[in-house]
Amino acid sequence: MHKQQLKPQEIFEYKLRWKPGTPVAVHSDKDIECRNWCIQNLQRQQWAEIEYTDVYEHTFCFEHYSDAVKFKKEFADWLG
Repeated sequence: MHKQQLKPQEIFEYKLRWKPGTPVAVHSDKDIECRNWCIQNLQRQQWAEIEYTDVYEHTFCFEHYSDAVKFKKEFADWLG
């Protein structure tokens, strides 16, 4: 069965219910790779990116702790 795609407003409202979730800080040089990993492995409403949370650092927030753990394993060498 095809999953109904959420509208941008619905995604925004859904994220408000779980954020900040489980945050993971990574080096800003890996932002594209990190974003692509999230797009390929998660639904849009399950993650969020906050840019420049520190010098050369972005923070990715995850609704589910298990997704944050997988993300950390993938980018272990680039964690902030």
